[in-house]
Amino acid sequence: QVQLVESGGGLVQAGDSLRLSCAASGLTFSRYIMGWFRQAPGKEREFVAAIGWNSGNTAYADSVKGRFTIFRDNAKNTVYLQMNSLRPEDTAVHYCAAVVLRFGVLPVQVTEYDYWGQGTQVTVSS
Repeated sequence: QVQLVESGGGLVQAGDSLRLSCAASGLTFSRYIMGWFRQAPGKEREFVAAIGWNSGNTAYADSVKGRFTIFRDNAKNTVYLQMNSLRPEDTAVHYCAAVVLRFGVLPVQVTEYDYWGQGTQVTVSS
């Protein structure tokens, strides 16, 4: 079965960087769009970034544009989220998600993804 396992979360100070990883198994990784979402306490899960089959096709939420970078290594079945200039408002559980490749705009809605990881906590102190 499909498994997505996130890692790399932690407690950091504002302005620091973190790199999240999501290792996928049970699927042909290069045939999937990968996304990162996050959910803060009391809030709905929200889109952060998505990537097509290669790093040339990406999308970002306005709140992270210019600070976060999503990229993938298809040989390692892994997608990454490099997070720089972290802010307290980035504090959330971060999830990776997968959906089969399709043409058109990269999906940004929770309901558009079929597979989810268990999440990794990112906490940014001020």
